[in-house]
Amino acid sequence: MPYRGETDPQGQPEQPGIDHARLLADAAALRQFSRRGFLWGTGASALLAGDMLVTRRVQSERRVNRILEVRDDFADAYYPDASWFLFPGYKTSWEEAQWILNALRGALNKRARLAAVGYSNQGLDIDELVIAVIEHVRANKLTKLFFYGHSFGGMVATQVAARLRELHGVEVAFILLDSSPYSKHDVLDQSWFDGVVFLYERGFRVPSVLRGGYELGERVIHKDERTWRQILDQTLEQLSPIAPSSVLVQSESAYIYHFDGLRFVEKLGGTKMAFIGNPRDQTVQYQTALEAWEVAYSSNIVSTNLQTEGARPAHASPGWNPTVYRPIVDQLMNEFFPLPGGGSRVTVF
Repeated sequence: MPYRGETDPQGQPEQPGIDHARLLADAAALRQFSRRGFLWGTGASALLAGDMLVTRRVQSERRVNRILEVRDDFADAYYPDASWFLFPGYKTSWEEAQWILNALRGALNKRARLAAVGYSNQGLDIDELVIAVIEHVRANKLTKLFFYGHSFGGMVATQVAARLRELHGVEVAFILLDSSPYSKHDVLDQSWFDGVVFLYERGFRVPSVLRGGYELGERVIHKDERTWRQILDQTLEQLSPIAPSSVLVQSESAYIYHFDGLRFVEKLGGTKMAFIGNPRDQTVQYQTALEAWEVAYSSNIVSTNLQTEGARPAHASPGWNPTVYRPIVDQLMNEFFPLPGGGSRVTVF
């Protein structure tokens, strides 16, 4: 009720009914707004809390190196003492490494079980990787090892193989180098690469906010190798909780920058090596990398003539192009690791 003598804006006495109606309308609007705001706030808080929990769990889990097994009933039953180890490439997440193994499953599982090396988000450490691999070898009583070096993972695979033989007497049967650079000089775009190493070795860690722009910029530069959808997908992946940490990415860059392949020559024993790649590669200089591996590891290299023509992107992309890569893996395995009886096919009963 208005006070006696109260008037409306036109100077007329205000009517009690109008005042009541306005109060009721305002109260209803306030109630509706509060309920909507409460629901929105609750939903946003729940999503944020969930994201924080997932991020915290993922980050905690990936503080250590882990061997990621990809189960395959056939390989697990027929080759319990043999295993592939995929050494992922630059910025490759644990999930993408397992995706690559699944893409190549039909070729890899004819000789061994499947596993990938999940690099620790604390940074790349070869000694810790060797420990993770040898513990997996002993726990599963493995006697035959096949290494798949995905891009820069070929460098890591070579060093790990040399260290396994030197420290534990375990000799790797085969290393497949998939578009692997032999040194930093094989990396085509060194402007970004040099900057990352420079910052890392001076103690600077790239924040996630800055990294988003870096990732997008790098992929746009190499857009001829990717569709815009792939650029978007890969950029978003690098900003998700499952992405390799900035510390890991920077340590990978430093590893490539300082890698010296000559240190491991003559330390692989009878390990067979093969190099595959694509002359259209816009990330690694195909020809110089191939020739460097072939010359340095002449006593181990058994094949360098198989090319991943038709793959897109051209650089180390088995996950995107399994139909290009599987026949190549099959050809190498059939030639250098023939199945008993000389057959190239396995029949599953």
